[in-house]
Amino acid sequence: MKLTLTIRGENKQFEHSMSVRRLFSIVVIVSMFVLVSSRSTQSVNENLARVNVSKQIVAQTQQQLNALSDRSSSQIAVLNRDIAQANVQIKTIESRLNIIAQAVGIKHSDLAVIKEEVKPPLHANPLQSEIAQLQQSLATHETQLSMLESLLRGHHIDNQTQLSGRPIKRGWLSSYYGLREDPFSGEAAEHTGLDFAGSIGDDVIATGAGIVSWAGDRYGYGQMVEIDHIDGLKTRYAHNQAVYVAVGDVVTKGQVIAQMGSTGRSTGAHVHYEVLKSGHHVNPLPFVDNH
Repeated sequence: MKLTLTIRGENKQFEHSMSVRRLFSIVVIVSMFVLVSSRSTQSVNENLARVNVSKQIVAQTQQQLNALSDRSSSQIAVLNRDIAQANVQIKTIESRLNIIAQAVGIKHSDLAVIKEEVKPPLHANPLQSEIAQLQQSLATHETQLSMLESLLRGHHIDNQTQLSGRPIKRGWLSSYYGLREDPFSGEAAEHTGLDFAGSIGDDVIATGAGIVSWAGDRYGYGQMVEIDHIDGLKTRYAHNQAVYVAVGDVVTKGQVIAQMGSTGRSTGAHVHYEVLKSGHHVNPLPFVDNH
């Protein structure tokens, strides 16, 4: 059976005949092509969508990993800072222990026998274990220090550890502790120490044995030395031209620690001398006169 396709125009006529079987084959082929083309395009779009989703997941995961890395770095930095601070504390206490032990005639080997019998917990993290060990060492030194201070209170305090005398070898007392006229503003202001005048380059001396806790420039004080002593006492020596000690140094009474100058908030060559008790300023005059 054949089908005839007739196309007529104004002047022409076109006729074409084909079998029904052939026409059916053509329709099937065209339909398959359309179907395959449609499925192929849809599959590509789906795969592209999957790729885009995967890329977003990778980007989000990378951001999470970066944030985790930043947090870990910050935590490690904090732990390292704590370890450094603990080491500084331990070195300071060890120096103080040696000073006090020497004052009461106790040998370092005898002092080492006194230990705090508290075992620190074990940690899987090496940094945490190191911190625990430092804390244990700190506790031991604090126990030793308390014992030595108790001994000192029961005996006459050695002349080395007692604050007394002037912070200069030569010169004169030029300004007292308390309310006075500020040399810069002309208004009444609290003067937190004593001023000892002299000449540029004169020796500045420690008025008691102790450990240097500050050595260098400090706002208003210029070049300053601060020394920690027993019983919560501190002394400060300000406006120096040069400093001869460093933080952590153990100094003895009468040791030259600086050179007189006029640095910082100063109007001339002098030493501004302060005494602090438990962090609060006290009048240094009774210590100066106790000589």
